[in-house]
Amino acid sequence: MRILLVGAGGVGSAAVAIAARRSFFDTVVVADYDLIRAERAVAGYGDRFVAARVDAASADAVAALCREHRITHVLNAVDPRFVMPIFDGAFAAGADYLDMAMSLSHPHPARPYTETGVKLGDVQFAAAATWADAGRLALCGIGIEPGLSDVFARYAADELFTDIDEIGIRDGANLTVDGYDFAPSFSIWTTIEECLNPPVIWERDRGWFTTEPFSEPEVFDFPAGIGPVECVNVEHEEVLLIPRWVRARRVTFKYGLGNEFIEVLRALHKVGLDSTTPVSVRGVQVSPRDVVAASLPDPATLGDRMRGKTCAGTYVTGTGVDGRPRKVYLYHVVDNEWSMREYGHQAVVWQTAVNPVVALELLATGGWSGVGVLGPEALPPRPFLDLLTAYGSPWAMEER
Repeated sequence: MRILLVGAGGVGSAAVAIAARRSFFDTVVVADYDLIRAERAVAGYGDRFVAARVDAASADAVAALCREHRITHVLNAVDPRFVMPIFDGAFAAGADYLDMAMSLSHPHPARPYTETGVKLGDVQFAAAATWADAGRLALCGIGIEPGLSDVFARYAADELFTDIDEIGIRDGANLTVDGYDFAPSFSIWTTIEECLNPPVIWERDRGWFTTEPFSEPEVFDFPAGIGPVECVNVEHEEVLLIPRWVRARRVTFKYGLGNEFIEVLRALHKVGLDSTTPVSVRGVQVSPRDVVAASLPDPATLGDRMRGKTCAGTYVTGTGVDGRPRKVYLYHVVDNEWSMREYGHQAVVWQTAVNPVVALELLATGGWSGVGVLGPEALPPRPFLDLLTAYGSPWAMEER
């Protein structure tokens, strides 16, 4: 297996540190628009890792780099605005493809808070037959959320339930960052995109529909000492992926943002700083959202100032295999102190990065296989969960 890892930011760099301990691949080419950042990501990890420069906005550039290094698998670790050029470049070069976020959505032009427009992943799913006919695999949404959360959904359907009422992804943390009043632990560009777009809900009798951002607040009690966190509806890929392969009456995604974070996002939206459309500033064209991102600390650099744990999981309700009502939370917790000590990367980016590396190893060894455009829930969950545990990061399950 010869891997092209596009993006040497927090998640990409963490993926390098994780993969360096495994033997399933021959080469990882770590490519970034900033060659120095790519070189920094591979430094000290041996000659299986190579740094390169690439323009992720150019499918031709991605394809050319794949051909130069005889790449078999492309892992996309950059912002979702670059999904389609990397997706198309991988296909053009005859490589398989993995990402952690899908092609961008576009709200319904007239009824954004009741009806979907272009949904997350729609553009990629439109190419599913082309990928299948070519015998190639695009495994989409294989980070932590989406990713492990989808694996949990499939596991619950296969082994824990005979009938599912709701699959609800619930994400919460008690992370703090010393010295900062506001310092997101993940890409603010991606966070703005998913939090300010209309959230999508799926119901069996209604299909996909939208609601207002931050709607349906609920307090969810997270394990591992995190405790109660208020969670709200947010647009996320799981709601677009899970119903394609797992039977349930309802699928939702709720994120524990906190009131302060929500108010900051609302303020950014109110003054237009969430926009990706360039504006002219003293003769220079700049995207307001890029300015916000540049003004905040790089999440990859915050690890030594972070404290606490992050939890991602899937809450499933319905009828258990014994015929009785059942409620289960399947989850994965990472303690920032542990991830920094063991890998030198903060908890949120490490938790995201470990899952595509596990998936790549399964593809290399034959534990997973497929063609077309697939989500993680299209593949058997047990091999993934067993290998994740073998990586030293076990998952857990809690009856509710």
